[in-house]
Amino acid sequence: MRKVKHAAKIFGIIATAGLLTACGSQSSGSNASSNSSTTPAANTSASTSTLYVGLSADPPKLDPALSSALVDRQVMMNIYDTLFRLTSTKSIVPDLVKNYTVSNNGLTYTFYLHQHVTFQDGTPFNAAAVKFNLERDMSKLSPRRSSLLDIASIDTPSNDTVVLHLKQPFSPLLAILAGRAGMMVSPTAVQKEGANFVNDPVGTGPFMFKDRIKGDHITLIRNPHYWNGEPKLKKIVFKIFTDPNVELANLESGAVQIIDTVPPQQLSSLSSNPAYVVSNTPGLGYQGFYLNCLTPPFNNVDLREAVNLAINRQTLVNAMLKGSAVPGYSPFSPASPVYSVSEDTPPTPNATEIHALLVKGGKPNGFSFTMQTANDPVDQQIATIIQSMLGQYGIKMNIEQLEFGTLLGNADNHNFQGSMLGWSGRLDPDQDIYSFLITNGSLNNSGYSNPQVDALLNEARQVSSMSERKALYKQVINIVHQDAPYVYLYHQNNIFAYTNKLHGFKAYADGVLRLQNVYLS
Repeated sequence: MRKVKHAAKIFGIIATAGLLTACGSQSSGSNASSNSSTTPAANTSASTSTLYVGLSADPPKLDPALSSALVDRQVMMNIYDTLFRLTSTKSIVPDLVKNYTVSNNGLTYTFYLHQHVTFQDGTPFNAAAVKFNLERDMSKLSPRRSSLLDIASIDTPSNDTVVLHLKQPFSPLLAILAGRAGMMVSPTAVQKEGANFVNDPVGTGPFMFKDRIKGDHITLIRNPHYWNGEPKLKKIVFKIFTDPNVELANLESGAVQIIDTVPPQQLSSLSSNPAYVVSNTPGLGYQGFYLNCLTPPFNNVDLREAVNLAINRQTLVNAMLKGSAVPGYSPFSPASPVYSVSEDTPPTPNATEIHALLVKGGKPNGFSFTMQTANDPVDQQIATIIQSMLGQYGIKMNIEQLEFGTLLGNADNHNFQGSMLGWSGRLDPDQDIYSFLITNGSLNNSGYSNPQVDALLNEARQVSSMSERKALYKQVINIVHQDAPYVYLYHQNNIFAYTNKLHGFKAYADGVLRLQNVYLS
């Protein structure tokens, strides 16, 4: 989960709850909550016009300029349109942008916008709104900042034309504008609501925010003036659960019609039940934990590397995540266009090598540190397995469980020794690595800095050939294996389960729900 700050996707484990893969910050909502995580009552009020969606966490921030949790995006992708969009076939195509041109030198992008589009509060969507949004994302307070650093200036020569001038060629740009950085919020609403915009979001998307009770539900209703075709549903209610077993029970009782996680031990039986459909596809993300490079003990690279090499990823996956994840050793999953088997295959722990690193790091008898995790049973179980593995080599890991927003806030402020957070993944590999490893990156919670890595990451942004980028990323990963600012553990699948009465569902590589064309029979 995390800073981005970790985007959150959950994978239930042997006994219980879900593991947030999120990025992001403190959860926000309007009111005190009733707890929907306990009683799987049947939803007798459900109709074919209302979809009840089970979410494995409470979305922290519904403002794309501030969000960094995957669970935020599950809701936001239905409130906001993006300048470009990801298709179910892994293509990036225009969305609010009607068409575009790129100069021969790759330094000027001209976007021609759809006309007659309005935000849900009646504010016109136009070039000025795009400039407002991008400049807001480029501010120091936004996690989007690192993704947009190569934009030098923005011109708006007409009401429906936006021109981006770049400092250098920037191959990931369109993919970035298909994500949170491309989600368009109403300038009027932002200026009116200020910090409260996270609780009252306004976009141009197919559904409008109606209400929220923190920890219980978020309600969206159909946008009657949507520019891109009428949504099939009248209402979506996102129900919040903290335990994937309870979430599954609510699906089985009919209280919700689709859920965003399935406990691994239930995957087989649920998949064989004709009343349900299970979508289990390879994801683009990763799970693992940050090591704080700025303070002891992990300002010592040898101790970081010892921890990195002491974990048996295959054993971890076999014990906890069968059918829902694969072991990993890099930020790029098998679904990534720059995936490399050699760079992503974890080494088998070698006691002699690990002990040599401890000796070199001045801790021949081992050392202790504290791992911060989210306060859910799955994170607890994964942390306990890691604790046992490290203990074999004299490395004592204490476990501190925190509320998710506190965990993210600590990570953002480098207030940790180890922080267990992951990332949901993006189609363009830049978004899986750059902000996390570049010096002073907006998602670089480890405080890591390596000039050679910086140079390679920046070079990869400027080349358009994916094979050239892959070669550069392989060099980065080999360095990062030695420096170990982040310990990659596994790549999670994107898992959804839903009633067979739900139609129009499509799985997307980024693991995000798009519900405009979904309907119930």
